Amino acid sequence: MRSMVRITDGKYFASNQFHQQILVRPEFKIRSTEAITMKPFNRRLAVQAIGAALAATSITSGTAATHLKDKSTQASLRSSEQKILIVVSSHDRKGTDLVAGFWFPELTHPAHVFSQAGYGYDIASPQGGLPPFDGFDLKDPVNSWFWIQPEQRNKLANSLKLSEVDPSRYSAAMLVGGHGPMWDFVNNKALHDVVRAIHERGGIVSAVCHGPAGLLGLKLSDGTHFVSGRKLTAFTNEEEVSRQYDKLIPFELETALKDQKAVFEEAGVFQSRVVVDGRLITGQNPASAKPFGEAVVAAFKTRQM
Repeated sequence: MRSMVRITDGKYFASNQFHQQILVRPEFKIRSTEAITMKPFNRRLAVQAIGAALAATSITSGTAATHLKDKSTQASLRSSEQKILIVVSSHDRKGTDLVAGFWFPELTHPAHVFSQAGYGYDIASPQGGLPPFDGFDLKDPVNSWFWIQPEQRNKLANSLKLSEVDPSRYSAAMLVGGHGPMWDFVNNKALHDVVRAIHERGGIVSAVCHGPAGLLGLKLSDGTHFVSGRKLTAFTNEEEVSRQYDKLIPFELETALKDQKAVFEEAGVFQSRVVVDGRLITGQNPASAKPFGEAVVAAFKTRQM
């Protein structure tokens, strides 16, 4: 199920079918149809407040997530050389009143696959610190698996600043979707520098949903466009229109990738699709998040053979 966070002047709305009442502080209650007045209003603190409130509910989030956690601890890290840099957006707003940021399951589902396979990861963002996010639902056992573990929450809350990342520490880059990348991944020099360095050292470049926005305009050291002639996928124009997101985004990602000579492949609207072209791995949408992560792990295993 989809959750949505809405911002208005002086008010912050959280709509989530599964969390009808969440305590933020003793003096505040959030309901799906109520608003909190914040004076002065601060969007980032508002996102933090919602995250903190939902974290409190994770204590009773069920045995499924605990089972996933127990299984993940059975896998040891393959090698310090096989570490993944997960990049999420810092852009917090789309339109006038909706949170952008990254889509939570597009972080957690691949991260769970990585953890189960024994691969470590760090989280980075353009601004560093706690990034904004949407799609937060603790009824999703993988979201809950991620959220109940302090180490993982701390990685997210203290994401590395992209401009300070040492790409030589990573064998893969993964660009997470959500609408935020349509603003702060595009032509982002720090992001391009990191992705280029990882790729040119023989690493894996991967992106899901709107994450491929970070590949637009990326040039390799020889001056060639990274996506030119490559098979890939991303959130499609048809999917944008189906949710009326086309009225909020600054451009059409599918069209922009095709304009840069990418060979664009797609499944039906919100159907899973993963495209592997050598060391470039892309997923179309949220439904692709788990198989996308599995494709990254498979690529790692192929490299080790």
